[in-house]
Amino acid sequence: MKMNTNSNSYTIIYASVMVIIVAFLLAFVSSSLKTTQDKNVQLDTKKQILAALNIKNVKDADAEYKKYVKGDMLMNVDGTLTENTGDFATNYEKEAKEQQRLHVFVCEVDGQTKYVVPVYGAGLWGAIWGYVALNEDKDTVYGTYFSHASETPGLGAEIATDHFQNEFVGKKTLENGSITLGVVKNGKVEKPEYQVDGISGGTITSVGVDTMLKACLGSYMSFLTK
Repeated sequence: MKMNTNSNSYTIIYASVMVIIVAFLLAFVSSSLKTTQDKNVQLDTKKQILAALNIKNVKDADAEYKKYVKGDMLMNVDGTLTENTGDFATNYEKEAKEQQRLHVFVCEVDGQTKYVVPVYGAGLWGAIWGYVALNEDKDTVYGTYFSHASETPGLGAEIATDHFQNEFVGKKTLENGSITLGVVKNGKVEKPEYQVDGISGGTITSVGVDTMLKACLGSYMSFLTK
């Protein structure tokens, strides 16, 4: 049987052109949406920082952030702070591990200075992260915010609830020069000024939060003790 060469060539050319057009359109849409997506991530990050300051359910995150956050600072080796002149960051684990940049958000609430530091770690099923707000003494928790990628609802996911986060308010962070703020097994609190009860049924996630707090806050030791 004689093949229709012209018909086959037309089909191949047509399919190739369509693939190129679709690929171009997808790239264009992706590029067009990236700015909006990046902006949304920044707004969500600002809301999380504000939540650690007990400022929640805000409608205008940019305005509230500017109202309360007076400086996005970077910690120097000696514990002093230098203003971050770069872009607003949203991945603080990457900032710390790849860029050696430790952020400290200097805030003012009701005329009082607060310091917010990012924390990040691993739970049972994936990443966990959050922010710890400290009073001006750098040793007393003013507020916290924690979230997760995929912890179990009703168990490890409880770290994202107000009930769990509020347990940290008023706790101390340092004891004899070490980070003692943390989470212990439910019902096993021995140092109530430093420890909170873990989540019943969410032991591994609770351990993850404890490890996260000690490791991340420990990175700020020169600032916390200065």
